[in-house]
Amino acid sequence: MTIRLAVIGLGKMGLSHLSIANALDDFDVVAICDNSRLVTDVLGKVTGLKGFNDYDEVLRLKDLDAIIIATPTIAHEPMIRKALDRGLHVFAEKPLTLDAAASRELAALAEEKGLVAQVGYHNRYVGTFAEAARLIAGGALGKISHALAESYGPVVLRRTKPTWRGKAGQGGGCLHDYAAHPINLLNWVFGAPEHCLGASLTSHFSAEVSDQAHALLQFPGGVIGQISVDWSDPSVRKMTTKLSIWGERGKLYVDRTELQLFLTGKKDLPDGYGEGWTVRHITDLTPPVSFYLRGEEYSAQLEAFGRAINGKEPQRNDFGSAAQTDLTIEMIEDRAASAPVSTESSAQSIAPKSLLARVFNR
Repeated sequence: MTIRLAVIGLGKMGLSHLSIANALDDFDVVAICDNSRLVTDVLGKVTGLKGFNDYDEVLRLKDLDAIIIATPTIAHEPMIRKALDRGLHVFAEKPLTLDAAASRELAALAEEKGLVAQVGYHNRYVGTFAEAARLIAGGALGKISHALAESYGPVVLRRTKPTWRGKAGQGGGCLHDYAAHPINLLNWVFGAPEHCLGASLTSHFSAEVSDQAHALLQFPGGVIGQISVDWSDPSVRKMTTKLSIWGERGKLYVDRTELQLFLTGKKDLPDGYGEGWTVRHITDLTPPVSFYLRGEEYSAQLEAFGRAINGKEPQRNDFGSAAQTDLTIEMIEDRAASAPVSTESSAQSIAPKSLLARVFNR
């Protein structure tokens, strides 16, 4: 079945999704929508697509099966709710909403209506991260003790008028917009955390939101996960996300380009891995996609959205998993808000120095 699709929000991510969906055989893009008439007029002339500036007008289209929502996060909840009520399958950019309770409600509504509802956590479609999740699920590391999830990028490097991402009620800042990615990877591997043991949210240049987020989480099975995120880091050229995981049988380091696995012992080794270090690269772990833009993962997630709608495979990034990430973010916010004000370093408010030393001085 060809899926008749509308793309809502034509900023950076919306234009990326539009380009990819327009090139995939599963989709027929029938409408685009943005609050800027200039954007829809120009795109309409270039592409021949029908442009709208009113979301409700798009929902009244009869020849519509699914919708991509790539608007500022504050608009997600009402737009998604209307789309689900209309019986449309939904692909929404991350994070799902700024309210974990609202995210759970949307997940329940999509399930009740039997609709495919996916969130754009594209790292789950990166070959190295997918292989890391497979290895951990297969018990390659044995019992896991702790994990470190990191993201750094040069988003806010000076005091300036913020975009919607830097406003508390619209994008949520570093924690919601940046930390959501490594948190979602931890949720994928370990599930929802049971407790937030400590947290610190720090602002350097932003007036309304945090620029750094650090937290210590306890996951089921006693796994301790540490979050270290900074979107005001001038030492990196673009966003970098990585995981480090320690278990009784070894350790694993993984980022977007490479997976490094160290294993002790010679028994029960995963296929393709030996004792000691094994290094695998993204080029060997990435399945081909039918259209390339920015990275295979961006096409792969929309291909998966189409296949799920057509009943060819189960969902991977459904609203339920995204709600789990929003709940984790809320736990970190609550813990940071309850932390006592201190003149000591923020690191000391997160955890004892000895624990941080074991995590960072590996």
